[in-house]
Amino acid sequence: MRMTLPLISLALFAAGSCHIKKDRLSDAYRFDKNGWIYVHLSGDPEDIGYQHGYLLANEIDDNLKSTEMMLTHETGKDWIFYRTAARTMLWPHIDSEYRAEMQGIVEGMSAKGKTCDVYDIVALNANIELSQYYVPYLANLAKPHSDLNKAPGNCSAFIATGSYTTDGKIAMGHNDWTNYVQGERWNVVADITPTKGYHIFMDMMPGFIHSGDDFAVNGNGVLITETTITQFNGFDTTQVAEFVRARKAEQYASNIDDFVKIMSDGNNGGYANDWLVGDMNKNEIARVELGLKHVKVWRTNDGVYFGSNFASDSSVIADETTFKTNDTTTSPNTRKRRWEELMAQNKGKINDSTGRAMEADNLNAMSGTKEDTRCVIAGSVDTDPKGCPEWDWAPYYPGGTVQGKLTTADLAKSFSFWAHMGNPSGKDFLAAPFLAAHKEYDWMSPYLKDMKAYPWTLFKAGDRQ
Repeated sequence: MRMTLPLISLALFAAGSCHIKKDRLSDAYRFDKNGWIYVHLSGDPEDIGYQHGYLLANEIDDNLKSTEMMLTHETGKDWIFYRTAARTMLWPHIDSEYRAEMQGIVEGMSAKGKTCDVYDIVALNANIELSQYYVPYLANLAKPHSDLNKAPGNCSAFIATGSYTTDGKIAMGHNDWTNYVQGERWNVVADITPTKGYHIFMDMMPGFIHSGDDFAVNGNGVLITETTITQFNGFDTTQVAEFVRARKAEQYASNIDDFVKIMSDGNNGGYANDWLVGDMNKNEIARVELGLKHVKVWRTNDGVYFGSNFASDSSVIADETTFKTNDTTTSPNTRKRRWEELMAQNKGKINDSTGRAMEADNLNAMSGTKEDTRCVIAGSVDTDPKGCPEWDWAPYYPGGTVQGKLTTADLAKSFSFWAHMGNPSGKDFLAAPFLAAHKEYDWMSPYLKDMKAYPWTLFKAGDRQ
């Protein structure tokens, strides 16, 4: 009998074990540090999503509400419009694993008492391509050439290798430009180990399944960042959302060719970027200018590519943008000139230290002065009396550089990167005095908050504090 009872008990346990719900949070955790929220997520898509939604429930809820406010005010389209586009236009072209992950986010938020549905999460992930590509596309259908200045000019970035870096290996840096309401919330360091595909280490917004501003390292040594092609025109409603293709590239690209193929397949033209991509296995870097009609790829084992929202391919410039390449007063062109100076000065010296300094640079190459304006790499439009007319930002618009990241091949090998929350130049943004001086932006007051410049912080996958 002593032998039989344990055997029966084990059999009953085995029979019933399939009905025992696994702990979906067993390996998930978060901590906060220097303005960033670090999250570790792993498992099947629905579990990654659940962990994400549970750990960041308050932040996702806040992000949804603040994004709804910004989009409604700035585009004249309500949240129902964005949810409808997410459901009818984007959802049919989203891979099942990403559908499951976004549904998991909804379930995780629900477990913490926050309510939304999957179309809210899709609209949040696609908010840039919907508001700044799809909405102008609809306006131009109704009245040709009526709305051609909405594609953003976000970010200043570089990728270098060979004779440009101190060790001859890849270094990559990026700072994110956006309005401060959303930029203050672009503060998640995501360490994601999916069941399928490669380990991903990236920054993102709460509720995103992709990086979004785009800075990522994956488990096969692929490094990814970008800057947006400003004043870009074009959108295809029948194709795959940019955020889906970007996440797929972050998770599945084994090399530069894979990246180009994934991003090109089903390209809808949304969030058109100059992608800067590195392959650590080949010590190769590339600039992938991904328009809707044209795709151009440059690649090298010895050189540098940088971006500040200018296009380089003459076909893209002529056919897909309204950007003036010879206007030396624009933010993209003044920052381009500064990048050229910095790369000449730092050839052979680029590493994690000089890379961070370049992403924090605030010297205007045209005037030769240090300033807090749209015309510097770590730019600030909230202190610029001219605003940023290239993408319809009025004088003193609360937007500009909101954070920065930097990695090298040696750091990326151990899934590490430097991250700086707030403007890397060291400038703090304080909401109360700004709003007192600029009443025209009082409509942002429910969600516009202080954005302090924290110190550069080194994050590594697997960190627990």
